[in-house]
Amino acid sequence: MQNENIKLKNPISRRAFLEYSAKLGSALTAGMLFPGLPSESIPLSPSSPVVAVVKGTPPNAVSKAIELVGGIGSFVQPGSTVLIKPNVSFPNSKTWGTTTSPEVVKAVTQLTLDAGAQRVIIADNTMRKTDICFHKTGIMEMLSNMDKVNIIPIQQENFFREVPVPGGKALTKVKIAKLIQRADLIINLPCAKSHSATQVSFGLKNLMGLIWDRSYLHQGTDLHTAIAELALIMQPQLTILDATRALITAGPTGPGKVQNLNTIVASTNILAVDAYAVGLAPWNNRFLTAKTVKHLYRASQLGIGEINIDNMIIRKAIL
Repeated sequence: MQNENIKLKNPISRRAFLEYSAKLGSALTAGMLFPGLPSESIPLSPSSPVVAVVKGTPPNAVSKAIELVGGIGSFVQPGSTVLIKPNVSFPNSKTWGTTTSPEVVKAVTQLTLDAGAQRVIIADNTMRKTDICFHKTGIMEMLSNMDKVNIIPIQQENFFREVPVPGGKALTKVKIAKLIQRADLIINLPCAKSHSATQVSFGLKNLMGLIWDRSYLHQGTDLHTAIAELALIMQPQLTILDATRALITAGPTGPGKVQNLNTIVASTNILAVDAYAVGLAPWNNRFLTAKTVKHLYRASQLGIGEINIDNMIIRKAIL
């Protein structure tokens, strides 16, 4: 199928973006892309995960953090398709701290291309219109001259496929993005911010941007357990938390207080990233521990990963 993605060699008009979205939706409905999804859960990371904590500015901090957890070559294979999942939910300036920094998105994207990725997909089921969100945050402009990079809008139900959640209690089934099956590697790229319902929004919470009906998690079941259970079926191979500008109050939408932490936290273990990040700042004027954040604690009970910092291998650098 041709024209199945938005080419970012040149800036994209909103009209072109919307026309493409409609065409891709038709293709997905017809079953022309991503014919199957596995029902089994993705294997979890081993215990005693390595967590990289680097203070500095992108792209150097991003590059160093990935180096400390094994190097980009240990994740990206030549000719592979990489799915990068930033948080782009709101059409706000990067200075608000509500979305992943465009500089961080570009740095991660460039590293995957340098490692030989054939195609890089940037996707998020945003809370507002996708084209506006990508434009207002500066991500569209930042990526506009990069070859092999595609932003794919996933704001229609036919972009998702229902899968069971093995052992799920809050979720027994959920519709997840079909793009997950298309990718050889998934990089979770959340920002660090406070959240009115979950206290914090880091890596685990960012997975909600890969499901169709996030309102059900908020209104139809136990939110904290449901977030944890998403990681039973969607566990990215690499999570890189953008804590360069942390929204420490009034999240997730802002505006609120933004603290320039200039920090990148990375690991193959999504829960370890989140657990470490809880201690980076006070969130909504409260100092938290990972075990007091309900969705993190429940993820640890499910065996998603490590919640105790003492059991992690912490590798730090200041640039």
